[in-house]
Amino acid sequence: MTQACPFAQTLERTARGDADRSAAEFPLMPVGQACDMGRAADGTPLIDPRVFDSAEFFRNPYPYYRIMRDHYPVFRDKLHNCYYVTRYDDITRCYFDDEGFNTIPKGSSSGVLGNTQLELSGIEHKRRRNLYGQHLVGQSLEARIPIIERLADSMISAWDDLAAEGTIVCDQGGVRTVEIGRAFANEFPISVVCGVLGFPEEARGQFYYWYNSMMSGLGGSETQKMGLEARQDLEDYVQGMVEERRVRPTYLYDRDGKAVGKDVISKLCETKIDGDYLSTEEITSNIALVVGGGGETTRGAIMNMWYLLLQHGDQSGRVLADERLWDMVFHETLRHSTPIGGQPRHNSFDIVMHGQRVPAGSLMNMVDVSANHDERIFKDPERFDVFRPDLYTGKLLRSGFASQGRHSHMAFGVGPHLCPGAWIAHQEATIGSRVLSRRMKNPRIRVDRMPKDVDGISLAPVGLGSVRELWLDYDLA
Repeated sequence: MTQACPFAQTLERTARGDADRSAAEFPLMPVGQACDMGRAADGTPLIDPRVFDSAEFFRNPYPYYRIMRDHYPVFRDKLHNCYYVTRYDDITRCYFDDEGFNTIPKGSSSGVLGNTQLELSGIEHKRRRNLYGQHLVGQSLEARIPIIERLADSMISAWDDLAAEGTIVCDQGGVRTVEIGRAFANEFPISVVCGVLGFPEEARGQFYYWYNSMMSGLGGSETQKMGLEARQDLEDYVQGMVEERRVRPTYLYDRDGKAVGKDVISKLCETKIDGDYLSTEEITSNIALVVGGGGETTRGAIMNMWYLLLQHGDQSGRVLADERLWDMVFHETLRHSTPIGGQPRHNSFDIVMHGQRVPAGSLMNMVDVSANHDERIFKDPERFDVFRPDLYTGKLLRSGFASQGRHSHMAFGVGPHLCPGAWIAHQEATIGSRVLSRRMKNPRIRVDRMPKDVDGISLAPVGLGSVRELWLDYDLA
């Protein structure tokens, strides 16, 4: 699971309305245009770090990232006591330098998720990652496809019952209106992870509690106590299940009811390190990590994919006519508007980058969302284009991709710490969207029910994060 956006905590405070009053000094600008924060004697535009706490930055971050890339590629933020690395090539080099940037800041996840590989480095990180990596790629991915399709179809079929309630789904005059978030995207990835891991059906409601509470408690926030309680409750439940699975493993099944392989928990129960089986705590930590990596990231990706695609009719028409193109939609969405902000690092040694001295042990935020909009890599990066020729849209690679004028997006990072939930997020988002496209005829955004931008007319930009609600209309057969 990739670390949260480096500005996530200040943005959360902004959303609650208790951010520094000085953040209100930044007016809401037209998308793509930065407000004037002053200029140096030589005319270089200045960056006021208070802008990072503002609503303006949350909705319109890219012109500020552009200033940083062009003039302050390693920006020292004295207000928040950290450094921001914003260019694609610089971030790539840092991710692959496992000696110089091999430490993820401690405490950002271990308190709630347990002792996961997120905060480990070197050999220990590699050993832990290999524990479950085999369960998230290759044939294990293929074995999950029938489960994902079956869950997606089941959730969409349930819309007929929800339509009678008339809240998040309602029918009128041959047209169905649905809020995709609450009707599908919020729970779909959690249901998939629950099934793939091997939790029994009766644990589904409890699984939502564990997931929501642990995700809310990350990062030492005010809700950490609730997250810790949920984590302990999860471990108590898993302990009994692990003891049973060690003796009687359970399986995943295809559409015809044929077993296609053991579920993830059963596989973890038979995994050894240095001749010893994994402890219940180690298995629980791996479960918690997979839950986080395949949950919120997938929800945000699905919401952003549909929100952006349906605003571009020429592109959506081609995608809806050829469901193979959903992989391209996924990659371009995560390049253009990823729900993942970046990954923090501590540098092991004193370094100098672009003339900026960074003392050893500094907090350095690798801003993936800025790398994805680096004009040195992607032409006209603010333009959403599923068919752009400079974006690599093939199989996700830990090594990244840079060849023949095409580059992979940086939403999941690259290198040793590439987001372990990347593959499951990709699979869930694309398969879920394919099933949605089969079931919805002529889908379009219900504009009158969506938030507007500062002009009161245009749809609100995605900004940092993801769309929280998405109302669609589609024709009933």
